[in-house]
Amino acid sequence: MSSPSTPVDDLAFVVRTIARTAVDNEKEFGDLDAVAGDGDFGYSLARGFEIVLADWDTLTSDSPAEFLKKVALVISKRVGGTSGPLWGTAFLRASGAVKDRPEPAAADAVAMLRAAAEGIKARGKSDLGDKTLLDALIPMTDALEQRLADGGPGTEAAELARLAAETARAAADATTSMQARRGRQSYTGERSIGSPDPGAVAVAVMAERVAAEWEARD
Repeated sequence: MSSPSTPVDDLAFVVRTIARTAVDNEKEFGDLDAVAGDGDFGYSLARGFEIVLADWDTLTSDSPAEFLKKVALVISKRVGGTSGPLWGTAFLRASGAVKDRPEPAAADAVAMLRAAAEGIKARGKSDLGDKTLLDALIPMTDALEQRLADGGPGTEAAELARLAAETARAAADATTSMQARRGRQSYTGERSIGSPDPGAVAVAVMAERVAAEWEARD
């Protein structure tokens, strides 16, 4: 009989799943970015997360903050374009949110996501409604925070993962009707309307895979 997972194990599971999703969806994310951008989003993200997976044994740590910091440094150095600074900042800010938390709980997951979103806002000079990954990340974080604040049923890890996936998908789909106001897609003006934002879709796909694999894991 296997021993139950720890919060640190759970965090590593989520990050590894995110990394595998980025690598496995390289073409899909790239094709989506090519509609109104330069098409390098999928390639850039996959190359960085490939290294995260290849160097996994050197990144893992008993300290959640140290682990996330190491991941942030890999992504910042190895992911090209605008994605590297944004995703690297997200992981670095998430690290700061749990610097004194050796065993992060569900509320800490919300704190990490919130810190990641704030870091992306500052680094990308963007906000909700600009048609970026924030348009999936922020609604997902809000939904999780509200569910935990309400308490009661629906606060088990698998149920929270499912809520995150459903919220992120709906929010990502909603970016289709938006006009991009930040990033390469913003240069195309109204041509950016009619397709979802690649970053928001990536957040949704990652959340969906985490939810599916968490359910299988349980």
